Amino acid sequence: MAKARTSFVCSDCGATASRWTGQCADCKAWNTMVETVVDAPGANRMSQSQYKGLAQAAPVLSLADIEAIDVPRFGTGIEEFDRVLGGGLVAGGVVLIGGDPGIGKSTLLLQALANIAHVRKTLYVSGEESGAQIALRARRLAVDARDLKLQAEIQLEKILGTLAELKPEVAVIDSIQTLYSDALTSAPGSVAQVRECAAQLTRVAKQSGVTIILVGHVTKEGALAGPRVLEHIVDTVLYFEGDTQSSFRLVRAIKNRFGAVNELGVFAMSEKGLKGVSNPSALFLSQHDSQVPGSCVMVTQEGTRPLLVEIQALVDASHLPNARRLSVGLEQNRLAMLLAVLHRHAGVAAFDQDVFINAVGGVKITEPAADLAVLLAIHSSMRNKPLPRGLVVFGEVGLAGEIRPAPRGQERLREAAKLGFSMALIPKSNAPKQPIEGMRIVPVERIDEAFSKLRELD
Repeated sequence: MAKARTSFVCSDCGATASRWTGQCADCKAWNTMVETVVDAPGANRMSQSQYKGLAQAAPVLSLADIEAIDVPRFGTGIEEFDRVLGGGLVAGGVVLIGGDPGIGKSTLLLQALANIAHVRKTLYVSGEESGAQIALRARRLAVDARDLKLQAEIQLEKILGTLAELKPEVAVIDSIQTLYSDALTSAPGSVAQVRECAAQLTRVAKQSGVTIILVGHVTKEGALAGPRVLEHIVDTVLYFEGDTQSSFRLVRAIKNRFGAVNELGVFAMSEKGLKGVSNPSALFLSQHDSQVPGSCVMVTQEGTRPLLVEIQALVDASHLPNARRLSVGLEQNRLAMLLAVLHRHAGVAAFDQDVFINAVGGVKITEPAADLAVLLAIHSSMRNKPLPRGLVVFGEVGLAGEIRPAPRGQERLREAAKLGFSMALIPKSNAPKQPIEGMRIVPVERIDEAFSKLRELD
């Protein structure tokens, strides 16, 4: 009897090899080669028509002759979700949303699909829960799901048949890791099955114009499970962030072909599901009765939205041979670099001090515009003296001690002024040409100059 033919597929880039190797020859990742059954005797072979292009063949044209048309969108009825999507869903678009178990992916999509079902044909395909379980969730969330169609199925061919028969405008697949195709003999969730099912659903979306939202599992490191090609196939990739023990959830756009990346949506989990937060800056600012040392408020830019976040620092004498450096919500390596700049260009040594940094509210700040706030919070904690009331800062700090400008400085300042902040310590290049009502602007060029300005304000 003939043996099943297998190959080894890289879970990161999708490259194939005939035998196992410790390192992928294409992307150089280690221990990512997974054995996958390619074909077995008696298995249905795919016809070449299944691999045809997503769009019809078109003649070669000059880019200047092609008319640029704005992509029409339609809302989901959840303002924060629409913001992350770039203004709403796009016909024929494919959205991949991932996050930790229990963080609220299915809850958010059930709420959105119930809203859309009042005006458009929708379909919810569940591969993880039964129809009764989803009906119980809909009752708990108090959503009107009378017009929402549901199918509990994991076989790809049956799902494609349902899409062709019902012709919905929006379909949710929960989740892509549970689907399997009869054309492959490997188990659901394997690299080959995930890649093939995603490709087939994407092909249907592009050809029929149905908007498909895929739910994806994540690994213990927080990355989307399955081959990395999964993220390349889809149009939009969204990640749920936040602690499942907290009532707040963040949805971030990592990739969006129809909108801005790094857009952020803020939600609060309640008994009735996820609710959008209209003023997210309030979540990331502590409510102190009086000013406390080691606290500095900065304005960060998440996509098109400026957010005010409190940076807290605690500096204490170290009792270990190597002082500890701990950063939560900010990059760890950047903290070590900033401490070196603080010593070299401001004369403040922290080599014998434990330094702890935290971004309040569980938000993750990746932009370098947080550098100045981190250094001011550290300096405030070391002096045990609070920063002036109503102060907000932003700016990148270079290795030479210079303070570099941050993008969209005017929008950051207007947001801070709207929330009642009266003073801003910012890079000189971000200083506005016209004064901002109710706000005093203190421009600085170097980190030592920033500290001297603060001493004058004390």
